[in-house]
Amino acid sequence: MSSIAAFANIPTTTLADILGHEQVMDISIRPLWPSMPRIAGPAFTVQCPPGDNLMLHAAIHRAAPGSVIVVESGDVDFALAGGNVCAVAQRRGVVAFVADGVIRDIDEVREARFPVHARGVVPIPGSKKAVRPLNEPVRCAGVRVEAGDVVVADEEGVVVVPAARQEEVLRTAEAKLAKEADQTLDAWEEAHRTRIDKILAESGFES
Repeated sequence: MSSIAAFANIPTTTLADILGHEQVMDISIRPLWPSMPRIAGPAFTVQCPPGDNLMLHAAIHRAAPGSVIVVESGDVDFALAGGNVCAVAQRRGVVAFVADGVIRDIDEVREARFPVHARGVVPIPGSKKAVRPLNEPVRCAGVRVEAGDVVVADEEGVVVVPAARQEEVLRTAEAKLAKEADQTLDAWEEAHRTRIDKILAESGFES
């Protein structure tokens, strides 16, 4: 298993513990259909100005199989994509869309089980006029994303692992999960209470 594929076994909660708030997209970005599986893949980045979706439509024919297409937009009035765009992306091996914007045809997307994390759904399509370069750094839901960064998304949220830290973060995450798996709830409870009581005592709390 490649290291990027291995990230599909790492919960976003674990990655957030390691990477901190600045690598976690804000809560406006959410899975758009229930029980969506965790996804992981290298970012293919796209910029779409409000009201326009041209470059996302261009990206589905250019992103390598296994990619997560990440879109900077911020628009909630016009859809970036619909059912056919998602279907073609899925057929070409794109793992998911993570979009700071909205899509449409959610019934088709849900039926195809194509993962989309976005702000929501709107029925109005965007225009196709604004040409922007692909795979340039973008800012999606508060996080800077560069092409090749590892994007991991599940029902808890979306985390971006910088490409330069990929191996280090994966090793740390796997070690953390292994340690947690070996710990009983009784042992966790004891360690947790000790930690919390120490913090309270140092703050002058009395009970």
